[in-house]
Amino acid sequence: MAEPTRSRGDEPGVPGPDGARSTQYTQGRAAGETPWSQGGPLSSSRSQRSQSVGTVIIAGLANLAVAVAKAIAGVVSGSAAVLAEAAHSVADTTTELLLFIALRRGARPPTTQYPFGYGRESYLWAFVAAVVTFVIGAGFSIFQGVEAIQERHEDLDPTVAYVVLVVSFVAEGISLTRSVRQLRRRAARWRLPWLRVARRTPNTTIKAVLLEDSAALIGLLLAGIGVGLSELTGSPVWDGIASIAIGVLLLVVAITLAHNNIALLVGRAAQEAVRAEIAQELAAVPDLRGVDRLMTLQLGPEDILVAVKVNFADDASRAEIEVAADEAERRLIARNPAIRYVFLDPTRRAK
Repeated sequence: MAEPTRSRGDEPGVPGPDGARSTQYTQGRAAGETPWSQGGPLSSSRSQRSQSVGTVIIAGLANLAVAVAKAIAGVVSGSAAVLAEAAHSVADTTTELLLFIALRRGARPPTTQYPFGYGRESYLWAFVAAVVTFVIGAGFSIFQGVEAIQERHEDLDPTVAYVVLVVSFVAEGISLTRSVRQLRRRAARWRLPWLRVARRTPNTTIKAVLLEDSAALIGLLLAGIGVGLSELTGSPVWDGIASIAIGVLLLVVAITLAHNNIALLVGRAAQEAVRAEIAQELAAVPDLRGVDRLMTLQLGPEDILVAVKVNFADDASRAEIEVAADEAERRLIARNPAIRYVFLDPTRRAK
């Protein structure tokens, strides 16, 4: 969402005798800060990415440890649902690795060949992570459940399974708490419910970890219910059904993440709240009479491009257009420093 203020780059001005040529402004990153809507400081861009990396690392380590414990418990207890949860954690661990790659590669600075940076590459790796969740997690869990129902093994030893499921629930809960805390900080910037921000955030890393941790907790509950019902009824069918339910859950998560990343790869606009703020700031610029067209593009998890066709009065001079364009740039970045590139196309409107 919002990022720290950036230093101003070169400003070509508004060349040309009619003062109507396109004005282009680009901003580089700086380590400054800008205030929250509620008055607190925003972290820097590097700090925002560091928080995402920290979230991924913690989630990945938790998933790796839990995957090993679940696999051992699944073999010892003979529970298909617990083995499905082991596959779930393996898929999550692989996903965290891919998300870490996404963060590292997406944070590379712009080059001549890639002038807008590599931010959108992070969406590609996040899409691959969704596919991994679908193949490893959902596929194995459903297969394991169907096999358990067909073979009907009745030698379940649930003691170890219960212990591992409880410990795993605590570990996943800690990871989920961190993700929610990070989203709450972002939501405070826009004074919106954090769940709404979670649905629309362009930071797919945070969204993926949130969905995976939430699915992990639900999956653990399903596994516990399946093991418990199998122990009470003496039928392994409930354990198999729980395993299939876990697979369906992972399928839903994978489809959700894949759909979100495809939209961002195609080129999704910034959030509606961001566009509204841009329009509000432009309306307050002196000598700017209106906006013909406002376009935004999410270049990466923390970078936004803004292209605006703006109107000026017929008697506006070149100097006045330059001042107004400079003011528009300053206002937009001060209000939301996630805006990294600003392209203004001044035009004239007859009185």
